[in-house]
Amino acid sequence: METQSEERIEIGRETEPGAGLSGTKSSAIVEGINIVRTFKMGEVEVRALRGVTVSIRRGEFVAIMGPSGSGKTTLLNQLGILDTPTSGKVIVDSIDTSTLSDREKGKFRLYNLGYVFQDYALLPELTASENVYISLMMQGKSKAEYESSAAEILTAVGLGDRLSQLPSKMSGGQQQRVSIARALAHSPRVLFADEPCANLDSQTSKEVLDLFKKFNTELGQTIVMVTHEDWHAAYTDRVIRLKDGMLEQ
Repeated sequence: METQSEERIEIGRETEPGAGLSGTKSSAIVEGINIVRTFKMGEVEVRALRGVTVSIRRGEFVAIMGPSGSGKTTLLNQLGILDTPTSGKVIVDSIDTSTLSDREKGKFRLYNLGYVFQDYALLPELTASENVYISLMMQGKSKAEYESSAAEILTAVGLGDRLSQLPSKMSGGQQQRVSIARALAHSPRVLFADEPCANLDSQTSKEVLDLFKKFNTELGQTIVMVTHEDWHAAYTDRVIRLKDGMLEQ
């Protein structure tokens, strides 16, 4: 029998696509409260984040920017529940994630969050369609549901004719489109993207950012993206700037 906590973690499991995007744009969907993250390197402690407090509104497209070593990816990993703060807490859609066990966090990520990484993180032995629907299989969707959802989202990102193609037969831009489709297939409450254009040329980067903007504008998809390119910021609603692990005023 599932606990009340587990039921909340799986919120959105039986909802229609896009249901996770409900709510007013003025309401916060992600809040990081006084986040400190310290790493040990031998006998030395490195404080990557030094008490960062941020709030992401529902339906907002936000860029996290700053010089190398400023804590951009570290902050994204905290907000995306991929890492645990040394102190402070992260609240996602009214759920205080510091109260969740590791198992509960895993289920929460599976049902509610989407991720796009700079190295695509595709399984090379799986086709585009299989890479997209693997997480839907893990959610317990039927074969008809997950195959249909994968085909629909791959078509939406311009790869409807490459459902059966392996990543090795695709360009970098096409592989990144597959990873975007995978991240969006279950209509996540928040999409987190870590330097999604780092391995792409300028034209392909523009195509990827155009896709992000399309899903943000047309579906109200909340997106938090780490980038080091100033021109990427033009696609976003707001920029969070970090320097030396702190918000830059």
